Amino acid sequence: MIIVIKANPTDAQVQEVEAAVRSFGYEPRTIRGVERTVVACIGDERKHHTLETLTILPQVEEVIPIQKKYKLVSRESRKGDSTISIGNLRIGNGTFHVVAGPCSVESLEQTIAAAKAVKRAGATLFRGGAYKPRTSPYDFQGKGREGLDYLKQAKAQTGLAIVTEVMAPEDVELVAAYTDVLQIGTRNAQNTPLLTACAESKKPVLLKRGFASTIQEWLLAAEYICAGGNEQVILCERGIRTFETATRNTLDVSAIAVAKKESHLPVFVDPSHAAGRVDMITPLARAGIAAGADGMLIEVHPNPAAAWSDGAQQLKPEQFEKLMKDIEPFVNVCGKKLAATG
Repeated sequence: MIIVIKANPTDAQVQEVEAAVRSFGYEPRTIRGVERTVVACIGDERKHHTLETLTILPQVEEVIPIQKKYKLVSRESRKGDSTISIGNLRIGNGTFHVVAGPCSVESLEQTIAAAKAVKRAGATLFRGGAYKPRTSPYDFQGKGREGLDYLKQAKAQTGLAIVTEVMAPEDVELVAAYTDVLQIGTRNAQNTPLLTACAESKKPVLLKRGFASTIQEWLLAAEYICAGGNEQVILCERGIRTFETATRNTLDVSAIAVAKKESHLPVFVDPSHAAGRVDMITPLARAGIAAGADGMLIEVHPNPAAAWSDGAQQLKPEQFEKLMKDIEPFVNVCGKKLAATG
């Protein structure tokens, strides 16, 4: 960190700052300029107390961090892109993966039908919610453990890796036993006990951005997982809450580009939750691909009109098949290759 001291400090004021810096375990290096004096603080910010508290000293104008707070997910720690292994799939290696399936699993028949449909169209991972965090307590909350069993059977019949949301730390072990990727949803994006529990599972984690989270908060949530010893993290931009009401959320395309620049982790886009309506999914998907996304999540239901949750944003199987054909040229022009089901 660098501490900027206000104009015309006395020697005693500078020495007071230097002493405070040493007390926090850093070595001060004072640089006296014509108009400003700054103190460069040498030390590992991960091992010492933050120096930002020194702004309480009247002679301190500003404390500027030099190291990024998200150390492990930053490109400062790894220049190349990370590759996440999910079975025989490799995420983030220039191959574009599509995760598709219903918002929630409702029955075994619906789950199997959806899994077969998305695999036939080219998806490489199957998503479906067994546990559903809902805004209203009266809305369908998911099938729970029974839903996990549906997902297990869908994998047995299709071979698709399973992605599903986990909502509570105490559920991580159970959900991890049934699925290949643990999803942390937007409402739990800063649930630190859940982030820590997912880290301990060592399972790949798909981390959605909180609907009111800054990009730094999103990356720091990923840092919790990496700091817990699990670097198999996929970031997912799914739209943020703004004043706009034309769509369910506002897809922050710039966040994809920033995350790709700041972090070595793969970044996915979820146009279904951003749009909240089927007619906007394809253009938002194209935008996410153009911004650098390594994959995407799409909601697909055999009969969206009868869906128990979020029917308005779920594609029919034939619509999903068309989407897969529509996005392939965009994937190719961005230097990636659409993954095959294999």
